[in-house]
Amino acid sequence: MGLVLILLALIAFIVLATTRLKLHPFLALLAAAFIAGFAYQVPSLEIVKTITSGFGAILGYIGIVIVLGTIIGVILERSGAAISMAECVIRLLGERFPTLTMSIIGYLVSIPVFCDSGFVILNSLKNALATRMRISSIAMSVALATGLYATHTFVPPTPGPIAAAGNLGLESSLGLVIAVGLLVAFVTAMAGMWWANRFVNRDVPLESDGQEAEEVEFAELRARYGELPSAGKAFAPILVPILLICLGSVAVFPSKPLGEGAVFASLSFLGQPVVALAVGLVLSCLLLKPGSRREDFQERVSEGLQSAAPILLITGAGGAFGAMLKVTPLGDYLGTTLSSLGIGLFMPFIVAAALKTAQGSTTVALVTTSALVAPLLAELGLDSEMGRVLVVMAIGAGSMTVSHANDSFFWVVTRFSRMNVATAYRAQTAATLVQGIAGMLTVWLLSLVLL
Repeated sequence: MGLVLILLALIAFIVLATTRLKLHPFLALLAAAFIAGFAYQVPSLEIVKTITSGFGAILGYIGIVIVLGTIIGVILERSGAAISMAECVIRLLGERFPTLTMSIIGYLVSIPVFCDSGFVILNSLKNALATRMRISSIAMSVALATGLYATHTFVPPTPGPIAAAGNLGLESSLGLVIAVGLLVAFVTAMAGMWWANRFVNRDVPLESDGQEAEEVEFAELRARYGELPSAGKAFAPILVPILLICLGSVAVFPSKPLGEGAVFASLSFLGQPVVALAVGLVLSCLLLKPGSRREDFQERVSEGLQSAAPILLITGAGGAFGAMLKVTPLGDYLGTTLSSLGIGLFMPFIVAAALKTAQGSTTVALVTTSALVAPLLAELGLDSEMGRVLVVMAIGAGSMTVSHANDSFFWVVTRFSRMNVATAYRAQTAATLVQGIAGMLTVWLLSLVLL
């Protein structure tokens, strides 16, 4: 029982350090790793060795993937590619299903672009469409926000799910994580859209001025980018790497469906996440304006590195924390105890949901929970490749439950949608609760079929 009390104290420390003390999650996780080492009586000479090896091991492979994915996202954001993708979806779906259109736009854009940035970029487009279609701005805001949130939480190359996959030993199985993540994310996006539709015909007062100014603002925003890239160029840096990673995963199946010749060798190489995202980075360079391409590229790389640095540090510290827990007797004890309870995949979901709700960051919840759960997989009967993938999905579902006042995304949606806080809790916060529950139910149903 003492082992569990120490673990609960560590979780409480991480939450309090990041919320009350405003300590950066990197320092909170690193401190928790040291505290765990002393509390579980790990030999003092082994503590630093375990922390540094755990930090380096997770970043040795996943770090490059996070950096490349972040740079691609910055280029897509700055080049107007996100708006091109949105307009392409509008042309395909028309204006008959406005909330579905916004959900799918968010679902696609947030694969490479952070959900906060994606909402800011697409906010004016969303308001213009709400006015044109004569539909509630609140409904459109929730549909866009939940669509963005879905792929942000479940689908690599977003850093959170990549880090969770790395902590759970899935570095070479990202194609499978992407494939399952796209499915679970789609279900949660549709659940968010279902909740958004509750506000379609509601006359909710907004806190700012009228909609006409927003339409002008969108026109100005679009003009600011100049000539927008074509839909093909906009989608290529996202879809090509995902396709390569998935084909690479298929190529290395034990049955060798693509043989063992040149096709196998090529796809095995190109399907490695680092190589696939490097290809995506090359394709993203086509989005840069001719004439100043070199300068723009250098600037975007600098922005991407600045954005990736905190995520890399949090991911590395999470790896260090997980490595420390692995060398303690906690895994055996908890595994035996939890196995007898029979909650399986619901355990990582509950832990991630508690962390997310308490401290606000989806990425921190994904990294911390995956580090906590990694030593327990064998005892929980989830040590297979598919078991680990579904654990990533269960953690993702928990890590979106719920977004409220301690989450930066909540305030981005609230501020740019001109909702008051009470309305935001009824609309956005409740929507993320619905998404989390729908995501976990989907993961549980998949486990009945795949495990």
